Amino acid sequence: MHKGTNTLAALVNAQAALSPAVLSPGRPPLRYGDLSAVMTQVRAILRGAGIGKADRVTVVMPDGAETAVTFLAVAAAATAAPLNPAYKREEFSYYLTDLGAKALIVLEDDETVARDAARSLSIPVLTVRSNREGAPSIELVAAREAAPVTDEDTGASDTALVLHTSGTTSKPKIVPLTQRNLTTSARNIAATLALTPTDCGLLIMPLFHIHGLVGALLSAIASGGSVFCGTGFNALKVFGWLEEADATWYSAVPTMHQAILGRTARNNEIVSKSRLRFIRSSSAPMPPAVIRELEGTFRCPVIESYGMTEASHQMASNPLPPHVRKPGSVGLAAGPKIAIMGEDGRILVAGAIGEIVIAGENVTAGYENRPEANIEAFRGGWFRTGDLGVMDVDGYLTISGRLKEIINRGGEKISPREVDDILTDHPAVAQALTFGVPSSRLGEEVGAAIVLREGAALTEAEIRSYAGERLAAFKVPRHIVFLDEIPKGPTGKLQRIGLAEKLGMGEL
Repeated sequence: MHKGTNTLAALVNAQAALSPAVLSPGRPPLRYGDLSAVMTQVRAILRGAGIGKADRVTVVMPDGAETAVTFLAVAAAATAAPLNPAYKREEFSYYLTDLGAKALIVLEDDETVARDAARSLSIPVLTVRSNREGAPSIELVAAREAAPVTDEDTGASDTALVLHTSGTTSKPKIVPLTQRNLTTSARNIAATLALTPTDCGLLIMPLFHIHGLVGALLSAIASGGSVFCGTGFNALKVFGWLEEADATWYSAVPTMHQAILGRTARNNEIVSKSRLRFIRSSSAPMPPAVIRELEGTFRCPVIESYGMTEASHQMASNPLPPHVRKPGSVGLAAGPKIAIMGEDGRILVAGAIGEIVIAGENVTAGYENRPEANIEAFRGGWFRTGDLGVMDVDGYLTISGRLKEIINRGGEKISPREVDDILTDHPAVAQALTFGVPSSRLGEEVGAAIVLREGAALTEAEIRSYAGERLAAFKVPRHIVFLDEIPKGPTGKLQRIGLAEKLGMGEL
């Protein structure tokens, strides 16, 4: 079923057969030996349906244990292409076409519009049947007969997963990730977090995103531990899942952590009994105030890390205690090599600000069918992340912001994250997102979207006064908007780029 050790099949088969692997609310666990058997069965079904190891199979399923098992099985035998179930039919049509999908997999009882999009493109639809009473498992059913294929075993260099970039500033790019990319990253994360077979991770991240797939699911599998799959993120249910799973860790984005904090007062007993030994945060910067509140509430360290799709997720991470965690830093290189590069392509010394670049076995070899993007993305053997940062003398990395997010106010360069952190330190502020607002006079002005804590009151003047005491005058937001909720992307990331346009703020 696989070649060598750097494949997903090998990752699963390396674990103790009787150990629990995948858990789900109210159900017995699926053990590693049974998970391996499911993966073998799915491979045979795919080959019988005419799907080889290089073929793209899109998976459109709601978050849950069946989706985790389906992903593992498909990615081990072919190329998995999970898509956001919330897409509209037109979006599914675009992504199915762009990916060159050979088949679509959906739940048997899910009437997703992805079915219609696939049928209109003459793409076969395979369905997943599940026994919701027993251990998480799947039965894959092919909709029609096809000429079977005989393929050699999946190897480390074969593509296991393809994902699209967010496409915030341009057409989304396809990122192919090999079996080696994924297994390397999964093992890196497991090592960073000192995961063992006795650990149980609570999975609340979406399973169409690299954070959920690798940061939460595959890292747990790489350690031989178990993963408890919630049914999508729901702050009302998280505490019940924490208790049922007896989870030792979970990984999420800052907006999820903040939503969980908002429910802790109603779940004090579960919180007090929690066995969490750490909480992991990634995919977006975590405000220091939220880190402090999380650590005080759950009595465990918050491990902030840094990842991106092109790196199969993790690039850097703060270490576990007793090692030093530096507030505001995303920690040390945690897998790939990391350096800071100047505009001239030279690697900079500690303390100098430049673009963060990476290299390693978890990094994609390049975007698919986008030679111009690859020319821009790679330089001197390094992959350019597009993030600005600085590395201190101890090797700890601090992110200043995205190159495209930096606000240029009349020649003064402003890091939005720096302003975010100041604003969220205000006791009345629950969330803050700083962004550029077009200006006819200065090119850009500083804007800020503010979500207040429940019952709090604050004026624009008070915000500016507070910020003005802590920031240089040119960094203080000139345009402030109070919102009930800041717009987020499908994975929970706050949407900084293009926010002014989304809020209807034209040139000022």
